[in-house]
Amino acid sequence: MKLHELHDNPGANRKKKRVARGPGSGKGKTAGRGIKGQTSRSGVALNGYEGGQMPLYRRLPKRGFSKPNRLEFAVVNLGQLQAFVDAGKLDAKADVTEDALVASGVIRRKRDGVRVLAKGDLKAALNLTVAGASQAAVEAIEKAGGKITVTRPVKEETTETSAAE
Repeated sequence: MKLHELHDNPGANRKKKRVARGPGSGKGKTAGRGIKGQTSRSGVALNGYEGGQMPLYRRLPKRGFSKPNRLEFAVVNLGQLQAFVDAGKLDAKADVTEDALVASGVIRRKRDGVRVLAKGDLKAALNLTVAGASQAAVEAIEKAGGKITVTRPVKEETTETSAAE
Protein backbone atom coordinates (compact mmCIF):
# COMPACT_ATOMS: atom_id res chain seq x y z
CA MET A 1 0.00 0.00 0.00
CA LYS A 2 1.22 3.45 -0.94
CA LEU A 3 0.23 6.92 0.27
CA HIS A 4 -1.63 7.74 -2.93
CA GLU A 5 -3.75 4.60 -2.52
CA LEU A 6 -5.19 5.67 0.85
CA HIS A 7 -8.84 6.80 0.82
CA ASP A 8 -11.92 6.91 3.04
CA ASN A 9 -14.64 4.30 2.91
CA PRO A 10 -17.30 5.13 0.31
CA GLY A 11 -19.84 7.57 1.81
CA ALA A 12 -17.65 8.42 4.82
CA ASN A 13 -16.82 11.91 3.61
CA ARG A 14 -19.73 14.02 2.30
CA LYS A 15 -19.57 17.55 0.95
CA LYS A 16 -21.33 20.24 2.97
CA LYS A 17 -24.62 21.49 1.50
CA ARG A 18 -23.97 25.04 0.26
CA VAL A 19 -27.04 27.17 0.90
CA ALA A 20 -28.14 30.42 -0.79
CA ARG A 21 -26.40 29.60 -4.09
CA GLY A 22 -29.25 30.09 -6.53
CA PRO A 23 -32.59 28.40 -7.22
CA GLY A 24 -31.02 25.38 -8.93
CA SER A 25 -29.28 24.27 -5.74
CA GLY A 26 -32.53 23.40 -3.94
CA LYS A 27 -31.54 25.70 -1.05
CA GLY A 28 -31.51 29.02 -2.84
CA LYS A 29 -32.95 32.43 -1.97
CA THR A 30 -33.99 32.06 1.71
CA ALA A 31 -31.60 29.12 2.32
CA GLY A 32 -34.23 26.90 3.91
CA ARG A 33 -35.08 29.42 6.64
CA GLY A 34 -38.52 30.40 5.38
CA ILE A 35 -39.66 34.00 5.00
CA LYS A 36 -38.99 36.74 7.58
CA GLY A 37 -39.45 36.23 11.31
CA GLN A 38 -37.15 35.57 14.23
CA THR A 39 -35.63 32.30 13.07
CA SER A 40 -34.79 33.61 9.61
CA ARG A 41 -32.33 36.01 11.24
CA SER A 42 -28.93 35.04 12.56
CA GLY A 43 -28.13 34.69 16.25
CA VAL A 44 -31.36 32.97 17.33
CA ALA A 45 -31.51 30.22 19.96
CA LEU A 46 -35.02 29.31 21.02
CA ASN A 47 -34.10 26.72 23.63
CA GLY A 48 -37.12 24.98 25.09
CA TYR A 49 -39.52 26.71 22.69
CA GLU A 50 -41.97 24.29 21.09
CA GLY A 51 -43.94 26.50 18.73
CA GLY A 52 -46.50 27.68 21.25
CA GLN A 53 -47.12 24.17 22.61
CA MET A 54 -46.65 23.89 26.38
CA PRO A 55 -42.91 23.20 26.75
CA LEU A 56 -41.69 19.92 28.21
CA TYR A 57 -40.13 21.58 31.24
CA ARG A 58 -43.55 23.02 32.16
CA ARG A 59 -45.49 19.83 31.41
CA LEU A 60 -43.46 17.67 33.79
CA PRO A 61 -44.14 17.80 37.53
CA LYS A 62 -41.62 19.27 39.93
CA ARG A 63 -40.24 16.78 42.42
CA GLY A 64 -37.95 16.81 45.41
CA PHE A 65 -36.47 19.44 47.66
CA SER A 66 -32.93 20.72 48.16
CA LYS A 67 -32.38 21.75 51.75
CA PRO A 68 -30.54 25.09 51.61
CA ASN A 69 -28.78 24.69 54.97
CA ARG A 70 -27.86 21.01 54.71
CA LEU A 71 -24.56 19.84 56.17
CA GLU A 72 -21.88 18.49 53.86
CA PHE A 73 -19.31 16.20 55.41
CA ALA A 74 -15.90 15.23 54.13
CA VAL A 75 -15.99 11.43 53.90
CA VAL A 76 -13.13 9.17 55.03
CA ASN A 77 -13.16 5.39 54.71
CA LEU A 78 -11.36 3.03 57.10
CA GLY A 79 -9.31 1.64 54.21
CA GLN A 80 -8.00 5.14 53.45
CA LEU A 81 -6.97 5.65 57.09
CA GLN A 82 -5.11 2.31 57.11
CA ALA A 83 -3.34 3.16 53.83
CA PHE A 84 -2.11 6.51 55.22
CA VAL A 85 -0.96 4.85 58.46
CA ASP A 86 0.95 2.21 56.42
CA ALA A 87 2.53 4.95 54.28
CA GLY A 88 3.66 6.80 57.42
CA LYS A 89 1.67 9.93 56.59
CA LEU A 90 -0.63 9.50 59.58
CA ASP A 91 0.69 8.86 63.12
CA ALA A 92 -1.31 6.01 64.69
CA LYS A 93 -0.02 6.74 68.21
CA ALA A 94 -1.09 10.41 68.28
CA ASP A 95 -4.68 11.61 68.46
CA VAL A 96 -6.18 11.81 64.96
CA THR A 97 -8.33 14.92 64.63
CA GLU A 98 -9.99 16.53 61.62
CA ASP A 99 -7.08 18.98 61.35
CA ALA A 100 -4.58 16.09 61.37
CA LEU A 101 -6.49 14.42 58.52
CA VAL A 102 -6.29 17.62 56.45
CA ALA A 103 -2.58 18.11 57.24
CA SER A 104 -1.72 14.52 56.26
CA GLY A 105 -3.67 14.79 52.99
CA VAL A 106 -6.35 12.18 53.69
CA ILE A 107 -8.98 14.83 52.96
CA ARG A 108 -8.70 18.16 51.17
CA ARG A 109 -10.96 20.23 53.45
CA LYS A 110 -13.17 19.66 56.47
CA ARG A 111 -16.39 21.24 55.15
CA ASP A 112 -18.98 20.87 57.97
CA GLY A 113 -16.96 18.11 59.59
CA VAL A 114 -15.46 14.71 58.81
CA ARG A 115 -17.55 11.54 58.69
CA VAL A 116 -15.93 8.10 58.91
CA LEU A 117 -17.44 5.24 56.92
CA ALA A 118 -16.69 1.52 57.22
CA LYS A 119 -15.39 0.72 53.72
CA GLY A 120 -12.11 -1.16 53.89
CA ASP A 121 -10.20 -2.78 56.76
CA LEU A 122 -8.54 -1.06 59.71
CA LYS A 123 -5.78 -2.82 61.63
CA ALA A 124 -4.19 0.16 63.41
CA ALA A 125 -5.54 1.23 66.81
CA LEU A 126 -6.46 4.86 66.15
CA ASN A 127 -7.77 7.45 68.59
CA LEU A 128 -10.14 9.43 66.33
CA THR A 129 -12.05 12.65 67.02
CA VAL A 130 -14.46 13.42 64.16
CA ALA A 131 -17.87 14.99 63.58
CA GLY A 132 -19.62 11.77 62.57
CA ALA A 133 -19.21 8.07 61.97
CA SER A 134 -21.36 5.19 60.78
CA GLN A 135 -22.27 2.50 63.30
CA ALA A 136 -20.24 -0.10 61.38
CA ALA A 137 -17.20 2.21 61.38
CA VAL A 138 -17.43 2.71 65.17
CA GLU A 139 -17.57 -1.06 65.68
CA ALA A 140 -14.62 -1.67 63.33
CA ILE A 141 -12.46 0.97 65.06
CA GLU A 142 -13.22 -0.43 68.52
CA LYS A 143 -12.58 -3.99 67.26
CA ALA A 144 -9.12 -2.87 66.05
CA GLY A 145 -8.39 -1.58 69.57
CA GLY A 146 -8.95 2.08 68.83
CA LYS A 147 -11.28 4.71 70.23
CA ILE A 148 -13.57 7.14 68.43
CA THR A 149 -15.13 10.36 69.74
CA VAL A 150 -18.04 11.72 67.72
CA THR A 151 -18.49 15.45 68.29
CA ARG A 152 -21.77 15.82 66.34
CA PRO A 153 -23.98 12.77 66.93
CA VAL A 154 -26.55 12.12 64.22
CA LYS A 155 -30.14 12.13 65.45
CA GLU A 156 -31.76 8.75 65.07
CA GLU A 157 -35.02 8.84 63.17
CA THR A 158 -38.01 7.85 65.27
CA THR A 159 -41.47 7.20 63.94
CA GLU A 160 -44.16 8.36 66.29
CA THR A 161 -47.69 7.14 65.92
CA SER A 162 -50.36 9.75 66.33
CA ALA A 163 -53.05 9.46 69.02
CA ALA A 164 -55.77 9.81 66.39
CA GLU A 165 -55.30 6.23 65.19
